[in-house]
Amino acid sequence: MDNGRMTTLPPLGELLERTHVVAQPMRVRFRGVDVREAVLIEGPCGWGEFGAFPEYGDEESARWLAAAVEGAYAGWPDPVRGAVPVNATVPAVGPERVPEVLARFDGCTTAKVKVAESGQVVDDDVDRVAAVRAALGPAGRIRVDANGGWDVETATTALGRLHAYDLEYAEQPCATVEELVGLRMALARKGIDVPIAADESIRKAEDPVRVARLGAADLVVVKVAPLGGVRRALEVVDACGLPAVVSSALDTSVGIAAGVALAAALPELEHACGLGTVGLFERDVAVPPLRPAGGVLAPGRVAPDPTSLLELAATADRQAWWRDRLSRCHAVLATGGLR
Repeated sequence: MDNGRMTTLPPLGELLERTHVVAQPMRVRFRGVDVREAVLIEGPCGWGEFGAFPEYGDEESARWLAAAVEGAYAGWPDPVRGAVPVNATVPAVGPERVPEVLARFDGCTTAKVKVAESGQVVDDDVDRVAAVRAALGPAGRIRVDANGGWDVETATTALGRLHAYDLEYAEQPCATVEELVGLRMALARKGIDVPIAADESIRKAEDPVRVARLGAADLVVVKVAPLGGVRRALEVVDACGLPAVVSSALDTSVGIAAGVALAAALPELEHACGLGTVGLFERDVAVPPLRPAGGVLAPGRVAPDPTSLLELAATADRQAWWRDRLSRCHAVLATGGLR
């Protein structure tokens, strides 16, 4: 297959021979994940990563495989910048743990704070964001990410309170594009100046440009794997015509390198990117892991450490599960199912 974004799809048997299924334990539960599993594929251009979350269906997950094939077999566009600013990521921890989390992100002066966690309330979000503001000081930038967890009324109330901590933007506060439109109107009526960023409404949508067409967001968050690769993500950003932030999908260092390649290739980059999440793992496949230094990451390829590949190998049953899933997603791509 050649869709202008990905090299010809390699035979399934070849991909399966080149795969390594890994399981990386998390330091802190993140978006419900305690152990992050992924398939790493070694190709002629380097390594690619296939790590669609387990609950995703084959059609959606096939995009993630396309991104892995691009990384392993086609490579990425040339960078236009040599350094990508990175934000810290703060999971839905108690405020007392915020300094510990931020300490893992060397030199990062922007923090993305998870909010709207299941089982928590807005008071928990306010306490966490207040702790981040205290740690970063007045010059630091704070953005919050609700992963679509609020309805319009709750989001309006929550952002009205969180606005006091000078938010850079709120990422996917509501689940649907229509709700994002309604939220922007509600915030404007109340004089709450918090820009809205779309994430899931971009990466999980059949028509990611609809966000811009309906005026649902001020900026877009793009991730390489869910969009089908670096080149496809560049096309989406161009079509949306909005400022873009590149973020990870809880990737290993191999996947982070693809995110850095995208951020480094964007014509404009106004915001720090969410590519520092390797610090959320107890251990990564790369030695050293791809973590920010001085608040930035440099574009380049990453190869897993052979010993780490062995020691972080998933259990036999999980390897079989992932190989079967890769086979199904390969069939989707082989029949032209990538949209």
